[in-house]
Amino acid sequence: MTVTYTFLGKGGTGKTTIAFATAKRYASQGKKVLFVGQEPASILSLILGADIGPEPTEIDSNLKAVNIQAASLLESGWEELKKLEAEYIRTPFFKKVYGQELGVLPGVEGILTINVMRGYSSSGEYDVIIYDGTGDKETLRLLGSAEIMSWYIRRFRQVILDSDLYKAISPFVQPISSAILNVDWTGDNFSQPTEKINELLDNAKSTIADPNRVAAYLVTTNDKAAIATARYLWGSAQQVSLTVGGVILNQADLVDNITAESSPITAEFAPLSVTPIPRRSTEDWQPLMDALPDFSQAVKAPKPMIIDIDKSQVSLFLPSFDKKQIGLTQYGPEVTIEAGDQRRNIFLPPPLSGKPVTGAKFQNDYLIISF
Repeated sequence: MTVTYTFLGKGGTGKTTIAFATAKRYASQGKKVLFVGQEPASILSLILGADIGPEPTEIDSNLKAVNIQAASLLESGWEELKKLEAEYIRTPFFKKVYGQELGVLPGVEGILTINVMRGYSSSGEYDVIIYDGTGDKETLRLLGSAEIMSWYIRRFRQVILDSDLYKAISPFVQPISSAILNVDWTGDNFSQPTEKINELLDNAKSTIADPNRVAAYLVTTNDKAAIATARYLWGSAQQVSLTVGGVILNQADLVDNITAESSPITAEFAPLSVTPIPRRSTEDWQPLMDALPDFSQAVKAPKPMIIDIDKSQVSLFLPSFDKKQIGLTQYGPEVTIEAGDQRRNIFLPPPLSGKPVTGAKFQNDYLIISF
C-alpha cells in the first residue's frame, strides 16, 4: 500500500526543502519513493540537483522525481479521449482538434493532477509518494476535488432526472444513443456511467480520509504570519477530510525553547506535536533527515470527522475557527458545513439519513451535530 505525504504552509517557509528531505529519508530506509513537484522545472531541478521532467526520473537510490506539467497532462489526456471517442462514436468530431492546441482551463489542472497522482499510487511501484504542491488552499481544493465532484453528480443527476425536459425526451434517448454510439444503452442512461464515476470518487474520498494512506504536515517558521497561515490551513484541511499529523517548525535556532510545553507555538497547535528542524547551512541533507518527525504517527492525530450512530451525532474537528466562522445548513440527506472559505457536504449514513438536525454546539475545537 502506498502512503502519500504533503506539506502545507505559507510560501517561503521551506516546504519544498522539508518535502525533499522527507523523500531522501524514506529512500535511505529502503523505501521506493516518488517525489512529485509542481515548481517550475528550472527551480525544481536546482533544488533536487538533477534535471526533472514530466516522467519519473531516478535521481538517487530508491528515489525518483517527476515534475507535473498541466499542459502535458492535458495533451495526453486529450489523446486518450479521442481513442475512446473513436471506439464508441460512429462519427468522431474531436479528431481534428489536437492536444497541443488546448489551453488549461481554471480548475482543470487540479483534476489532471489528482488523476495522475492516483495512477502513481495504484501502480504498485512506490511505497511512499511525497507531493510537493503549492501547499496552500489550492492544494486543499485539489485533494477535496473528489468530494466536490461527487456532490455535483449526486445533486444534478437527480435534478436532471426529475426535470420536465428529461421526462419529455426520455423515450427518445435510447434510440438516439443507439444511432449515434456504437453501444446500446438501455434504461436510465445516466446510471451506468454514474456508477463507475461514483466508484472512482468514493475510492478517492476514502483514500484522502485514511491517514494510513494520505496525511499532511504543517510547515511554519517563527514568523507570526507563517504561524497564522499554518493554523488556517490546519482548520481548512479538516474540511476535505485530510488528516494533519503534526507541525514542522523550520529554521529553528532555539530548539530547547521551542520544545518547552510553555512555548507559544506549541500552544497554538495543541494537540499536535511540534518538531523543530535546524537551518540547512550546507549541502549535507542528513541533519534535516535526522530531525524530521515520525510521519507514521499521523494516525494518532485527531480525525477530521467522527460519526457516532448510537448517539446520533457527527463530530467535526475544526481547529483555528470559532463558532462565528462556522455555518450549518441541511438539505435532505446532506449537511453542509462552511468554515472560512471552505465548504463541506456531508452525505449522512443510512441510520442518520432523513433525520433533521436537532442541535449543534462548538466545543474544544469540535462542531458536534446532533440528529
